[in-house]
Amino acid sequence: EKDMAMALRKEELFTIGEYVQEHLKEWLPEQSYRTKESIYPIELGERMVRVEEELKNQRELMKQGFDQIDKRIEQMQLNMDKRFEQVDKRIEQIQTNMDQRFEQIDKRIEQIQTDMDQRFEQVDKRIEQIQTNMDQRFEQVDKQFDNINTRLESIETKMFQFMVWSTGFTATVAGIVIAVIKFT
Repeated sequence: EKDMAMALRKEELFTIGEYVQEHLKEWLPEQSYRTKESIYPIELGERMVRVEEELKNQRELMKQGFDQIDKRIEQMQLNMDKRFEQVDKRIEQIQTNMDQRFEQIDKRIEQIQTDMDQRFEQVDKRIEQIQTNMDQRFEQVDKQFDNINTRLESIETKMFQFMVWSTGFTATVAGIVIAVIKFT
């Protein structure tokens, strides 16, 4: 900031010097400007004092202007610092809110995972129950097939006995018929 102020002051002084040179002819009469003999030393001294006072006033005004610029820059810096602090606070608040939201999302995902695990456990238990029920039903069907097989074997045995009896009866009746035919 001070370097900038110094640079501005040098430029201002150069500009003031040019200003004095341009207006020197107006301030000094043309005759006295051209001929040194005609200018009274007192008049020249007074004019020099006025020019020095004007330069002093200009320096004072420039100093005040630069001081005001410095104050304005300091105020702008303070305002910028406050704004950056507000931005930092806002960013921190946003970060805190995001962290809270992510924590909520993590908790929700964990809850969903727990619920899914419980549901899968229930499904596994239901599948096991269905498997057990199916095994019991197949055992019942196997028992019924065993009963049917036992009954079929019983019927087969009875049919065999019936065939044996029927064959024996037929043979006996045939023998009687043959004997009756032979003896008649």
